[in-house]
Amino acid sequence: MALDGSAPQTLELDDIQGTVLRQRPSPYRGAYLLLRIDDPADGRAMLRQLCELVSTAADWWNPPEQAWLSVALSYAGLKALGVPQESLDTFPDEFREGMAARAKVLGDVGNSSPEQWDPPLGRSDVHVALAVFAPDDDALERVRAIAAKAHADLPGVSLIYRLDAPQLPSGRTHLGYVDGIGQPEIEGSGISGILNTSPQSRSLAGFGPAIKAGEFVMGYVNQLGHPAPMPSPDVLGRNGTYVAFRKLHVDVAGFRRYLKENSSDPGQEELLAAKIVGRWRSGAPLMLAPDQDDAAIATDPERVNDFRYRDADPKGMQCPLGSHIRRMNPRDSLGDAVVDVDIHRALRRGTTYGPPLPEGVLEDDGADRGIVFIFMGADLARQFEFLKSQWANAGDFAGLSDEKDPLTGDNDGTGVFTIPQRPIRKRLQGVPRFINTTGGEYLFMPGIQALRWLSEPHASDPAAAGSGSWE
Repeated sequence: MALDGSAPQTLELDDIQGTVLRQRPSPYRGAYLLLRIDDPADGRAMLRQLCELVSTAADWWNPPEQAWLSVALSYAGLKALGVPQESLDTFPDEFREGMAARAKVLGDVGNSSPEQWDPPLGRSDVHVALAVFAPDDDALERVRAIAAKAHADLPGVSLIYRLDAPQLPSGRTHLGYVDGIGQPEIEGSGISGILNTSPQSRSLAGFGPAIKAGEFVMGYVNQLGHPAPMPSPDVLGRNGTYVAFRKLHVDVAGFRRYLKENSSDPGQEELLAAKIVGRWRSGAPLMLAPDQDDAAIATDPERVNDFRYRDADPKGMQCPLGSHIRRMNPRDSLGDAVVDVDIHRALRRGTTYGPPLPEGVLEDDGADRGIVFIFMGADLARQFEFLKSQWANAGDFAGLSDEKDPLTGDNDGTGVFTIPQRPIRKRLQGVPRFINTTGGEYLFMPGIQALRWLSEPHASDPAAAGSGSWE
């Protein structure tokens, strides 16, 4: 079938890493492991073992195993494996440059600048990233131990960083919000066939029609009507995706103080928290519950994402134009240019790390706590970098001038957040930065066949000279 977008394509689920489509378990336990490769042969030997451990996206809605592993590599990691330069040159500029070099584009300035990041994040010795997820600590450690064996006897591979990311007892983020709502539906993933057979699966679908698979996985048609660009050879790029890995420190105490300082009572604090995000902390959207939280909506997967903005709330009286969710997915707010929204969608995975700050505490205790944010998509520049630079850190698209996302924007204490209301709008001054970047990497998550291809020797590795592989 021609890749012209004229008919839906079926994803090759058994060649796509499972984490692209799978939702994290709840409760969940997670761990992120970063590795450095000092010897290409050892690096390839590790990948050969990991290939057998990586979970695929087959039966992603009802996976056979509860715990799973995923693998991604940085540009420096691909070089460390000895990938031929002619292949490396086919990766996009932003991936080859790395996240640290793109800091200004992303708004990673001041306390969020790469100079302030936790080492080794943003450094050239982060080569391979492993993510392990499981429903409990025992299962997590079993999978982590199996993954560790893949490089235990390989002196040319070193574990240089581990970050544990367990779900908080509340099941929410450190700021108290339910997370992970409103993921896009991917055409060809099989979700349409299971929505009516699995009641809980409806929460996996996002607003609007399914989005072309090429927006998220390489080798398929995207929203623009052509195959998504991918690195060469085809075996390397097909069924792969790019990952933006972000470690984000959350100023919980500062957020609580800001709510209190700009509210007259606890009820107003909760309303302000909802106006900032566009949803009550339960997940109920302001578009469906404008005046008070509604647990029935929040827990109803059929309703929690069933809303639009343009006709129902054109001026942001219910959900402010500058609220977090309205910025990150304007839906129909931008008029008839629906494709302009769909080409900037992203697959998101978020996990908490660090201990919770006790309820009611308004002073920071010095603990490192926050979110590990994972973006996955086929175009880092058009998706992740656009979301950060244009929709989070600029306001022109929504007629908000220089206002930034009040939750995730690169605010510096001089920002403004406008809340439309009658008879006079409310403008909050001095919006600080509640979330600081403390590390990040751009990664490439290959398909299963690509992992096997990467695990073989090739001509650019002196130790493999004359082997004829990959030629």
